[in-house]
Amino acid sequence: MVSSHVSALQTKHAGIEARLREEMSRPAPDTATIQELKKAKLRIKEAIELH
Repeated sequence: MVSSHVSALQTKHAGIEARLREEMSRPAPDTATIQELKKAKLRIKEAIELH
């Protein structure tokens, strides 16, 4: 049960990382979006570390 939860969190973390890289590669990246994605990624990373 816990490992599937951690796996789901890792998948979500990877998806956010991909969106973050995509946004940062744009000619005019939206800094608010980047900041929000980084915060979401950090929250997920912390949740993974708790398990």
